[in-house]
Order: sequence, then C-alpha cells, then structure tokens
Amino acid sequence: MTTLGGPRAAIRARPTAAVLDVVIPVYNEEVDLGPCVRRLHAHLSAHFPYPFQITIADNASVDDTLKVADGLAGELPGVEVLHLDAKGRGRALSAAWSASSAPVLAYMDVDLSTDLAALLPLVAPLISGHSDLAIGTRLARTSRVVRGTKREVISRAYNLLLRGALAARFSDAQCGFKAIRADVAVELLPLVRDTGWFFDTELLVLAQRAGLRIHEVPVDWVDDPDSRVDIVATALADLRGVGRLGRALLTGALPLADLRAQLGRAPLTAPRAQPGQARPSQVLPGQALPGQVPVGLPRQLVRFAAVGVASTLAYLLLFVATRGLLGAQPANLLALLATAVANTAANRRLTFGISGRRHAARHHAQGLLAFALGLTLTSGALAALHVVSAVPARPVELAVLVAANLAATVLRFVLLRLGMHHRRT
Repeated sequence: MTTLGGPRAAIRARPTAAVLDVVIPVYNEEVDLGPCVRRLHAHLSAHFPYPFQITIADNASVDDTLKVADGLAGELPGVEVLHLDAKGRGRALSAAWSASSAPVLAYMDVDLSTDLAALLPLVAPLISGHSDLAIGTRLARTSRVVRGTKREVISRAYNLLLRGALAARFSDAQCGFKAIRADVAVELLPLVRDTGWFFDTELLVLAQRAGLRIHEVPVDWVDDPDSRVDIVATALADLRGVGRLGRALLTGALPLADLRAQLGRAPLTAPRAQPGQARPSQVLPGQALPGQVPVGLPRQLVRFAAVGVASTLAYLLLFVATRGLLGAQPANLLALLATAVANTAANRRLTFGISGRRHAARHHAQGLLAFALGLTLTSGALAALHVVSAVPARPVELAVLVAANLAATVLRFVLLRLGMHHRRT
C-alpha cells in the first residue's frame, strides 16, 4: 500500500507491465468495495487481452474501507492500494494517475453503474493511439439508461450549461467512466485545479481546448439508488468551477497555445479547388460558408429560442435546487446570473455565429445588461406574488417566473441582436 500524507506529497510509482490501470476512488465504501473489485477483476481477467492493474484510491475513509482494500490487494493479483489523508475524488484520481506507470489510465465509480462490456471499447482507441481521452456517455441515442427523472434533467441541464458557457463539445461530462493516455495526463493534470467532482469537466475542457481527440462510447448505465452524492452541494461547486474555468479561458491564464502546439493534432489541409469549383470568394451573396450560422432573422429566432429553452430549464433547476437553502430572491439571483453568462456565450456562438475573443467583453457586458433587466422583471414578479400571497404554492411561483423570463427573453434578443448582428461577405 502507498500512503500520501497530503495532497502535494510525492508518491513513488511501482514498476508494472500493466497496459491499463483502472482506478477506483472510494470514501467509506467498506460494504461495496469488495464485490466491486472482485467483479471488475474477474471481467478484466476474462475479457481484457492485455496486462492490467486495479488501483483502489482511498480518500481518507474513516470506516474499514482501507482494511478491505488491503485484503483485496493480498487476495487478487494486480490490485494495488493508494491511501490519501485528504478527501476529494479529483485529488485521488490525480494522485493515482500520476503514480501509475501504465500507458493507459482509467477510472470508474465503485457502484459499477456502467456495464463493464463498454470498458474495452473505451480504452481500445487509446491503446491504438487513435484518441487521447475517452469517456462513457449516457446521452447518446444508443445508450440505455435507468435513472430517476430528477437526475436525468439535472444531468442534461448541466451538459447544456457547459456547451453554452465553455463551448464544450463532449456530450456527458459527469459519467464516472473515463480513460486517458498517460503521456497526455502528465501534461494536463498539473493544470487541473479542482480536487472534487468538477475534476472531470475541467480535464475534458482543457483537453478539448488543447486540440486533443476525445472518444465517446455509448454505455448502458443503471443508477445506484444508494448514491451518497449531495446534489445541491455538487451543483453549486460545479457552478463555481464553471465560473473559475470560464474566467481563466477568457483571460488567457491557461497555456492553451503551448498545449495545442505540444499535444494537439495538426489541422487537416483542405484539398485545392478543381477548375470550375467555387472558391470561398465566389460564394454568392446570402449564402453561408460551411459551418457558419446564417444571418437571417427567422433562423436566428429559432436558434435563440432553442438556447432560451435550455437556459430556462437550467435556470429553473438551479432555482429549485437552491430555493430551500437560500430563499426565493437570492436563489433567483444566483440562478439568473449563472444562466445569463452561459446564455450570452451560447447565443454568441450558435445564434449569431461569432467565435473567438474579438468583442467578447462587449458582448458579455450587453449580456449582463440583459441580465439586469431580467433580474428586475423576475424579482419584481416574485415580490408582487408574495404581496398577493405570503406563502405561494411552488408551481404558482415557477409559473410566474417563467412568464417574467419570457418577457426578459424578448428584451435579451433585441439587445443581443443589436450588439452582435453582423453581415458576412
């Protein structure tokens, strides 16, 4: 067993011929750990064609988890134990991956909610060198998922938020079933600041911005009814992580250019136009180049409406999640501010076809102006409702907020279109 005295303590890697190291981060899992590791070990022994290692990363458990882990290491070949004195799933993964000498690193949750049949398809593109990271996705059309409506809505809203606020192109940031090549992890892990649940998202965003290839595998996934994740606390921590990472990307605090030059894949060279083919300068007026968003008002309205629906769903979820903890008005402020930033970023890229940092500060300032107007409308509507009824029913409260948000949405479209609308020639 290897023990870390703190999050920055050095750890000596053990020599191993393993091609794959699967890390299982655990905290107080004395009951589930044994069945999980035995099932995973049996599956890898029967179906994985390369040498493997399983690393149990104990996050400062206070029950008998570490004792169970040591017993498994003595019972099963290829099982190692890493103990940390500080909590944090991201901290455990970073420490275990940094210590491993395997060329491909993976992790999965101890509940084994993901069908293990997806493990070989997950890591095969990394072993072959085709891809740099791989994630399981529960949101693909061919995925089969069993979980409650609440978790389903929260997951989809969170991933929509990532698409709007951080321009994420991967589909499922939270699925506990991921893998990365070790040479890529060496470069990315020092840049990942989060030590908790946002670790996955931050790692994926950095990888995407560095030009790395992220492979997605549809998975079969069954929700663990005994999950101990605090949804409200995790959601708030994720929102703080989105804000911090968004600021770092906007200010250029991350060495993305160096990462892209070192790790990114070179862009493909477009073939030369043959005689008689139209060149970019020959595109007729009113036509859009491939990948560009048309500037016509009807299509802008459709795209704006789609972004608005996603933003409203995210807003309502955040409001409901924080309403009991903060109260109506603070919850409204927090939910509206978080979704307003994401809404502006999404409309900038998807509705009006603007990419890059040019005028980004001005556009976000216009978005904050729209946010102030929206806050005035929604706060005023809430205040008026509470004058009429001191303790209004929650459905009535949500209906009033939706109506106020619709009015704010009209104002937002007018303001953003005036500031962002531009013609392409």
